[in-house]
Order: sequence, then structure tokens, then C-alpha cells
Amino acid sequence: MTTSPPAAATAIRPPSPAPRRLPARLWALPEIRWAALATVLFAAGGLAQLAGVPSPVWWTLYLACYATGGWEPALAGLALRARTLDVDLLMIVAALGAASIGQVFDGALLIVIFATSGALEAFATARTADSVRALLDLAPDRATRVDADGAETVVDTADLHVGDVIRVRPGERIGADAVVLDGASEVDQATITGEPLPVAKTTGDEVFAGTLNGTGVLLARVHREAGESVIARIVALVEEASATKARTQLFIEKVEQRYSVGVVAATLALFIVPLLFGADLQSTLLRAMTFMIVASPCAVVLATMPPLLSAIALAGRHGVLIKSAVVMEQLADTTVVAFDKTGTLTEGTPRVAEIHPVAGVSAEELLRLAAGAEHASEHPVAAAILAAARDRHLAIPAAADFTSTPGCGVRAIVDGRLVEVGSPAVLDEGRHGEIRSVASTVQAAGGTAVVVTADGVPAGVLAVTDRIRPAARDTVTALTAVTGTSPVLLTGDNRGAAGRLAAEAGITDVHAGLLPADKVQRVRTLQHDGRRVLLVGDGVNDAPALAAADLGVAMGRHGSDLALHSADAVLVRDDLTALPAVIALSRRARRLVTANLVIAGTFITVLVAWDLFGHLPLPLGVAGHEGSTVLVGLNGLRLLADAAWRRALSGLAS
Repeated sequence: MTTSPPAAATAIRPPSPAPRRLPARLWALPEIRWAALATVLFAAGGLAQLAGVPSPVWWTLYLACYATGGWEPALAGLALRARTLDVDLLMIVAALGAASIGQVFDGALLIVIFATSGALEAFATARTADSVRALLDLAPDRATRVDADGAETVVDTADLHVGDVIRVRPGERIGADAVVLDGASEVDQATITGEPLPVAKTTGDEVFAGTLNGTGVLLARVHREAGESVIARIVALVEEASATKARTQLFIEKVEQRYSVGVVAATLALFIVPLLFGADLQSTLLRAMTFMIVASPCAVVLATMPPLLSAIALAGRHGVLIKSAVVMEQLADTTVVAFDKTGTLTEGTPRVAEIHPVAGVSAEELLRLAAGAEHASEHPVAAAILAAARDRHLAIPAAADFTSTPGCGVRAIVDGRLVEVGSPAVLDEGRHGEIRSVASTVQAAGGTAVVVTADGVPAGVLAVTDRIRPAARDTVTALTAVTGTSPVLLTGDNRGAAGRLAAEAGITDVHAGLLPADKVQRVRTLQHDGRRVLLVGDGVNDAPALAAADLGVAMGRHGSDLALHSADAVLVRDDLTALPAVIALSRRARRLVTANLVIAGTFITVLVAWDLFGHLPLPLGVAGHEGSTVLVGLNGLRLLADAAWRRALSGLAS
């Protein structure tokens, strides 16, 4: 255990994370500029129309809205190189058709909706890309290279090569993946492995680029090029997985291409064929445009979106941020949930779980001595010991002559006695066999054993562990019920700690000691077995698996920027109980979507048949089309009520 006095601790404290903000290049995105301009022109046209301005003025404003907001969706809809025709182009044609029969306001509204949708998608894509690039900032720009003659040179980390020797001083971030040649320290590598406590490093141990060195000095030999480091591979994994998942679409979007082609073909046929037989141009155009309007998928789109958006809003009010309608729809398909350990199923804060004093020493005295010795330290274990002493309302004695040894522990004079707090490795196996046995038992159970001695005589062992979240076990039970499969634990922590936590949470499928790439591989193995995987995590090391899973959920309060951006949903309050509830809510939203699609399909079928085989007046066609749209929209809004969340929770309880 490595500690440091306050003065030194200030020097090695990692920098505060940069505040989260919108991408600096927000207005550099052309989709956002065009959508904003189209919205302004639409609003200006609407105000001019309401104010009674001559029609050429507001028609001009609406047509300008068509041009600024519609050219990009039109090109995307044509997708000539892919030889496809989708709903983007259909909406543009419908908007132009509406304008051709005097409904220019309705057409401009369609244009604004589609342009805004494209802008939001571009914004989300840019933000995710920025967060992935920011991950590379974890690795320092410069490193100290040591030449063969011992001379030091500060170089760019990008210029380091396999075989170079680097010196890492206290508080510095490590510049490359390397193997320690000399020195001892503790390294905070939570960004890579997710381990809650710094890890002791000495000769022969591997250290990773971007991790934070403690109080010792390390001399290490680079053994991976910068582009092949673990942190660089995390970036590559996130980008690869995100690109794969970006192709996911809503169910209704999967059939829109065939539908769009059919509607356009039918509209052209209704216009061209009668003209070939001598029909009147105006009446033929009116009939074709009526068909285009009543056959347009507005009601179908609203059949899908209001239930999903209402469910998103409801989940948001209860602490779950769902990033898109696609995510809300796909939550219903979840068949297995995989959890990270530290910061997800646990609170990520070490605590003193057990106190094992030797005969003749009380638990309070043991804790008081340890707290006195650790009082000058900012190490996470020291914080846990001090918190335990304060919880018991113990008076923490003053200490003198504080010193620390990286990888071993601290020593100080407390109440006139030399108190040492640290690793069991400092104990003599022959003289202190009994206390070493207790420490081994603690470590085998997944805890960190902290040995306390006074004047060279063992006083006892403190077991430090990460605290499981209170709702973890109930959440695991509820998820097993709602998905039909027990959750899986994927962690970079050691097997003992993972096994102890899994037993407390009620999880039997445990995979420990995983690096980020290993987590991705475990996720893909589950997917290969036909599972729809939802992964819950919080750290940088979880980001590739969050992106690779069918759905990723990040813990909101302490989640890294990359985890939050790689995930599809965020538990804003870190409330695990909301997870099974939102899956149940997604399934209810899907049932409403199905009902709405039946309603919308019935209306469209009746109106189209009327127009094809009879004479459907345009006002009646518009009324029927808009009426079906309003009906399915209102039906979907039922999920806005808090009662829907209570039903989701009660369904889990039953």
C-alpha cells in the first residue's frame, strides 16, 4: 500500500476532468446549419401567413425552407449509388405534392421535421467521435526517455519505440505500455482494468500507457508501439463496434424502402396512365396527389414514434436517459444482461468490511492505531480506514514521523509506538504465521488485507473491500425474471474479489481478470450463442464492450465521458432497480406500437382503396389521413403517465 503526506499528495493528484460541453465544432456541422436555417424560414413563413401578408411573400419563405432543409434529405433519399429509394425521398415528394395542390404549410412542416432529425443524428455522431478521440488524451504527450549512458531526454510519446527505456516519476501518467526494469510504486490503472485500488508494481511487472503512477519512481522498457498500446486498442475497439451498431434501424425503417418505391410507382401510374387515355390533367394530378397524401406513412411513423418517445420521456423522469427510439425499441429484445463490477454492481469506494485483532487488542484499538498512522495519507485504503474510525466515533490520535514505502505501506509514531500499516508481504512467515493465515483468508475471499503492527508486533488485520450497491441483489433477481437468464459478471478485477461480489449479488456466471478486449470477446461469444446482450458499465475500460454489446448502459454519476458516450442509455442516478423496469417498459411500448400499426394500416388501406376504386374527395382524404395520425399519436402518449412506470415495476414484482 502506497501513501504520501499531504504536501506530496497535492503534487500527484490527477488533473480534474474537463467539464462536459457541446462539441466546439457544433456549428461546423452542415446538417445543423441547414436545419436551423430551414426552421427560421418556416417560422417566418408561418408568422407572415398569420399576419395576413400577401401570399407571394410567405410562399417564397416556405419555398426557401423547402430548398434549405430538403436538398440533403432528397439526396440521401435518392441514394443513387446504393440504388435504393427510401422514406426521405418519399417525404420530399409528398411535400412538393402538397405544395402543388396549395398545402405548402404542411409540406414545409415535413421538411423541417426531416431536416431536424438529420441534424440531431449528425450531432450525436460528432459527439461520439469527439469522446473517442479524447480518450487518447489519457496518454501523456511527452515522456522521459533514458539513453544507454543514463542521460534523460524528454520526447513525444509518439516517438517511443519498442526497447526504449523511460523513467516515470511520482504523479506522472505512463507514456507507453512497458515492463518495469527497476523501482517500486503503485499505479492507478482503473482506466484499463477497472480495479478500484492502485496496483503495486515492481521489477518485471507490466504497466500501461495512460495509467497514473503513485509515489515511487519507475524505470521501464517499452514493449509495444504507441499504436498498439492497450489504450489505442480501446479506441479502435470502440470505433469498430460503434460503426457496426450504427447500421441498426427501427423496425419500421427496415420496410420503408419497399413501401416508398411502391407509393412512388403507384402515384406515377395514377398520374401517367389516365393521361394516356385522355383524362383531364388537373383532375388526374389532384387524384394522384390525394393518393400520395393518404398513402404517405405519416400515421405509420407516428404509430411507432409516440409510444417510444413517451417511454423515453417517462424513463427520463425516473433516472434513465435513453438516447434514441431505436434503443428503446431494442431494450425489449434483451435476453441477457452483463455487468461490470467496480462502480457498477459496487459503489467503487473501498470500505473496511472486517476487523481481525490479535488476542489482547480490541477492534477499536486496532482501528484507532491504523487511522492515526494513515491520517496523513490520501490513499484510497487510508480513506477507508479513516472513514471506518469516524463511523465508530473513535478519536484519531496524532501521528509523527510519517513515512511511506511504495508497494509496502506506511509507518508513523502513534501514541509513542511505531505503527506500521501495509501489505502482508512485510510479515515474516516463520514469526507471524498466524497473522499471515488471517491475511491469506481475507485475500482469498476477494478483499485487500491490511496488516497493522505496533512496535514490530502484529496487532491485527483489516479487510478492505468495495461496497456492493444495496439494490444489486434485487436487481439481479428482477433481471433474471424479466429476461429469463441470470446476468453475467465481466470484470478486470481478480478472481477472488469477483467471486465474493458475485456471491453477494446472486450471480453464478463470472469472468474475472479481463482486459477491455477480453470483455469485447466475451460479449461477442454471448452474441454468437444467439443472445441479445445488454452490458452495464462505468469506466473507460468498459467503453469497447458497451459499444460492442447490442445495448450498452452506463452509470451516470461517476461514469467516464467515453463510457457515457459509447453507451446507448445512462442510469443517471446509478439506480440499478430502474434497469429491469425500463426493459419491461420497452416491451409495453412495443405492444402499443403493434396496436398503432394495425390502426394506421387499416386507415391507409381504406383510404387508398377508396381513392383507387371510387372517388375520394381531397378534404375527406386529408381528414382521414390526419385523423388516423392524431389517433395513433394520442394512443402512444399513454406511456407519458407515471402509472405506466408503476405498472412496469408491479409487473416485475408479480
